[in-house]
Amino acid sequence: MKFICRDFWTSMFQKQVDNLRTNHQGVYVLQDNAFRLLTHISSGKQYLDFAPRYLAVSCGFIRGVLSNLGIKSIVTSEVISMPSAKFQIMV
Repeated sequence: MKFICRDFWTSMFQKQVDNLRTNHQGVYVLQDNAFRLLTHISSGKQYLDFAPRYLAVSCGFIRGVLSNLGIKSIVTSEVISMPSAKFQIMV
Protein backbone atom coordinates (compact mmCIF):
# COMPACT_ATOMS: atom_id res chain seq x y z
CA MET A 1 0.00 0.00 0.00
CA LYS A 2 2.92 2.33 0.55
CA PHE A 3 3.69 1.97 -3.16
CA ILE A 4 0.14 3.06 -4.01
CA CYS A 5 0.23 6.00 -1.57
CA ARG A 6 3.63 7.33 -2.54
CA ASP A 7 4.77 6.30 -6.00
CA PHE A 8 1.53 5.59 -7.85
CA TRP A 9 -0.42 8.52 -6.39
CA THR A 10 2.47 10.91 -7.04
CA SER A 11 2.79 9.84 -10.66
CA MET A 12 -0.97 10.07 -11.28
CA PHE A 13 -2.01 13.10 -9.21
CA GLN A 14 1.27 14.96 -8.46
CA LYS A 15 0.89 14.52 -4.68
CA GLN A 16 0.90 11.79 -2.07
CA VAL A 17 -2.18 10.44 -0.30
CA ASP A 18 -3.00 12.52 2.78
CA ASN A 19 -3.94 9.61 5.05
CA LEU A 20 -3.65 5.81 5.01
CA ARG A 21 -5.47 3.69 7.57
CA THR A 22 -5.82 -0.04 7.99
CA ASN A 23 -7.62 -2.47 10.27
CA HIS A 24 -4.77 -5.01 9.85
CA GLN A 25 -7.24 -7.52 8.37
CA GLY A 26 -6.96 -6.63 4.70
CA VAL A 27 -8.91 -3.36 4.60
CA TYR A 28 -7.13 -0.10 3.77
CA VAL A 29 -8.62 3.39 3.57
CA LEU A 30 -6.82 6.05 1.54
CA GLN A 31 -7.92 9.64 2.00
CA ASP A 32 -7.04 12.52 -0.30
CA ASN A 33 -8.24 15.86 1.07
CA ALA A 34 -7.74 17.70 -2.22
CA PHE A 35 -8.34 15.04 -4.87
CA ARG A 36 -7.03 16.45 -8.13
CA LEU A 37 -9.91 15.26 -10.32
CA LEU A 38 -12.49 16.88 -8.04
CA THR A 39 -10.86 20.25 -7.40
CA HIS A 40 -12.08 21.77 -10.66
CA ILE A 41 -15.73 20.86 -9.98
CA SER A 42 -15.74 21.48 -6.24
CA SER A 43 -17.03 25.05 -6.45
CA GLY A 44 -20.60 24.09 -5.58
CA LYS A 45 -22.73 21.31 -4.16
CA GLN A 46 -24.57 20.82 -7.45
CA TYR A 47 -21.68 18.66 -8.71
CA LEU A 48 -21.69 16.31 -5.72
CA ASP A 49 -23.87 13.86 -7.68
CA PHE A 50 -21.32 13.72 -10.53
CA ALA A 51 -18.29 13.18 -8.29
CA PRO A 52 -18.57 9.35 -8.13
CA ARG A 53 -18.12 9.20 -11.90
CA TYR A 54 -14.68 10.77 -11.55
CA LEU A 55 -13.79 8.39 -8.75
CA ALA A 56 -14.81 5.27 -10.69
CA VAL A 57 -11.88 5.69 -13.07
CA SER A 58 -9.47 6.12 -10.18
CA CYS A 59 -10.83 2.98 -8.50
CA GLY A 60 -10.14 1.11 -11.71
CA PHE A 61 -6.58 2.41 -11.82
CA ILE A 62 -5.92 1.32 -8.24
CA ARG A 63 -7.44 -2.10 -8.83
CA GLY A 64 -5.43 -2.51 -12.04
CA VAL A 65 -2.15 -1.63 -10.37
CA LEU A 66 -2.79 -4.07 -7.55
CA SER A 67 -3.85 -6.76 -10.03
CA ASN A 68 -0.61 -6.34 -11.95
CA LEU A 69 1.24 -6.80 -8.67
CA GLY A 70 -0.65 -10.08 -8.15
CA ILE A 71 -3.03 -8.76 -5.47
CA LYS A 72 -6.75 -9.37 -5.93
CA SER A 73 -8.77 -6.49 -4.50
CA ILE A 74 -12.09 -4.70 -4.32
CA VAL A 75 -11.86 -0.91 -4.49
CA THR A 76 -14.73 1.42 -3.57
CA SER A 77 -14.85 5.18 -3.14
CA GLU A 78 -16.92 7.89 -1.55
CA VAL A 79 -17.14 11.66 -1.47
CA ILE A 80 -18.39 13.25 1.70
CA SER A 81 -17.36 16.83 1.02
CA MET A 82 -15.77 18.21 -2.11
CA PRO A 83 -12.89 17.88 -3.07
CA SER A 84 -12.08 15.23 -0.46
CA ALA A 85 -12.22 11.58 -1.55
CA LYS A 86 -11.90 8.28 0.33
CA PHE A 87 -10.92 4.99 -1.28
CA GLN A 88 -11.51 1.69 0.52
CA ILE A 89 -9.38 -1.22 -0.64
CA MET A 90 -10.18 -4.77 0.46
CA VAL A 91 -7.55 -7.39 -0.34
